[in-house]
Amino acid sequence: MKIGVDYYPEQWDRDMWEKDAETMARTGVKLIRVAEFAWSKLEPRDGEFDFTWLDDVIRIFSRYAIGTVLCTPTNCPPLWLYEAHPEIVRVGIDGKRIQTGIRAHRCINNPTLRFYAKRITEQMIRHYSGNPAVAAWQIDNELEAYSCTCDVCKAQFRDWLKDKYNDLDGVNKAFGTSVWSGEYSSFEQIMPPNAYPKAWQNPALCLDWYRFCNDSVAGYLKDLMMTIRLEDTKIPVTTNTWFCENTPDFYKLFDLMDFVSYDNYPPIRIPVDPNEYYSHAFHLDLMRGVKEKHFWVMEQLSGPTGCWMPMSPAPRPGQIKGYALQAFAHGADTVLHFRWRTATTGAEMHWHGILDHSNVPNRRFVEFSELCKSVSQLSILDNTEIISDIAILYSPETDEAFKIQPQVEGFHYLEQLKAFHAAFTHYGANIDVVSPDTDISGYKLVIAPSLYVNRKSVTENLYRYVINGGTLVLTTRSGVKDEHNNCIMDTLPTVFKELIGAEITEYDPIGNDMQVIRDFAGNEFRCSQWCDLLQPTTAKAYAEYNEGYYRCIPAVTMNRYCNGVAYYVGTVCKSDFYESFASNLMMQTGVPKLKGLPHGIEVTTRTNGRDEYICFFNNTDKPKTIPLPKPMYSMISSMGKDKLELQPFEMDIVRK
Repeated sequence: MKIGVDYYPEQWDRDMWEKDAETMARTGVKLIRVAEFAWSKLEPRDGEFDFTWLDDVIRIFSRYAIGTVLCTPTNCPPLWLYEAHPEIVRVGIDGKRIQTGIRAHRCINNPTLRFYAKRITEQMIRHYSGNPAVAAWQIDNELEAYSCTCDVCKAQFRDWLKDKYNDLDGVNKAFGTSVWSGEYSSFEQIMPPNAYPKAWQNPALCLDWYRFCNDSVAGYLKDLMMTIRLEDTKIPVTTNTWFCENTPDFYKLFDLMDFVSYDNYPPIRIPVDPNEYYSHAFHLDLMRGVKEKHFWVMEQLSGPTGCWMPMSPAPRPGQIKGYALQAFAHGADTVLHFRWRTATTGAEMHWHGILDHSNVPNRRFVEFSELCKSVSQLSILDNTEIISDIAILYSPETDEAFKIQPQVEGFHYLEQLKAFHAAFTHYGANIDVVSPDTDISGYKLVIAPSLYVNRKSVTENLYRYVINGGTLVLTTRSGVKDEHNNCIMDTLPTVFKELIGAEITEYDPIGNDMQVIRDFAGNEFRCSQWCDLLQPTTAKAYAEYNEGYYRCIPAVTMNRYCNGVAYYVGTVCKSDFYESFASNLMMQTGVPKLKGLPHGIEVTTRTNGRDEYICFFNNTDKPKTIPLPKPMYSMISSMGKDKLELQPFEMDIVRK
């Protein structure tokens, strides 16, 4: 486990580099990430490359035993390149080229951009291949499922559709273009769906455009990855990602990468409402599940954030250290903080680093130093892994389909996943967040919220899992769409009717209005957003609506199917329902649970196959006390404890 920082030597006087390296080494920093925005420094003029300054940086930090993550600078082409080749500039939804001057305004499909991006990457890898100070490579920066409407992208999208559907008849059939006289009579009529809000446009076209954008990003990454691999087959390669405006399909994004890297900015303000799911434990578990192995955090919260929005509050005492340890607990191998020093120029000058503009060590620096010391004590966790009995399925295509056609006020796909994740976290369970295509046969319990867009392979995967004895939970808005994002003409939940043993006779999109359900034990819970009215065929009611014209109609069902069990949750509830439901599910499936955990305490267990290490994290702004079932040895304080007293955002790790 290593701690690092994002460093921008090109923004600072050369005489600061040595001082920074010395201070970082003394603090405990093991890695720096450099060069992701430095193309103009590395290639100041077309074909003229200057690596001398970067050589000096790597050499200086290497002397202090600090390794380097080298980035291809392809996110920010230099202005001379835009000037010489204006065709590489991304075209916006208005059909005009975006004004250059900030980052990521290039079209990644443009052949000229690809040529120059591959050339600078090739020059860099040839220069630094075999350099022992280079720990890894990062390709580009925060790639999104970009939406460019230039002529190149239009032509490639049409070719992509030809490859998928063969001819216009196939496109027209898949898109259902008879609506609004939308039949295509030539491929040149097909345009990117960017001129109007997505909800006004053909949903099948919009989803295929999203798929095309993801394939474009994957192709761009493949080009640069292969450029690196031609010169060096051993060095690990990644790219970094986050949940952004055009969130990419993480599974496609990292398909060829050696490991996942995530930019992690947990919330500084802790909400009072217990139904607001703020923990980034969900995000971290999702990133671990993308390639089903440990990952890196390439950017981590270091100070007040502010750039395109007003500044946030400063991280509270304990958040810098605690949130980094939270990432390690959920499977991060390395955490790099953004950034070492706050910029004094440019748009990000108020996105604060470890050091403020004063360049004087502050409270955050002291806490960061404590973090480095704590991580140095945790080498025993290096060879451990997280083994989970529970999986939550995340579908990028379903996420995008809900963005294309919002269902009802207040309904958000990711919130459905977070609700279940938070509930199982409340009982100390390890949780994997994985793709619907994952082999789920080894899990005791699988949660598949709102599988809105369905593929045959995923449906078969879920049926096979339950037939072989698994316990599955499906939720409202499952089985609505086919793979083209068109509604299935069948009683909901269509392909899952047999599995859940019930049909939906009617639904009520109530939005922010409230309903009440009552479970089999007589417990009442509030629900909102969406209400499916279920008619069991072979299922039994787990909970029924308790108000309005559908009082006594099932809202949640349980069905025994072959050797397994399938539940269906037909509404969206508050957190108390999910905690109650999770408790029952864990009891029925034999998943161990910790009782009496205070709210906001997150527990993750890591094992090396012989010993188990339990991480207790207080993700609240209040002190918490956790009684232990027996005295345990703390890896942090190096002493035995029969209870844990955790300050806000503090973590302790005990050996079971």
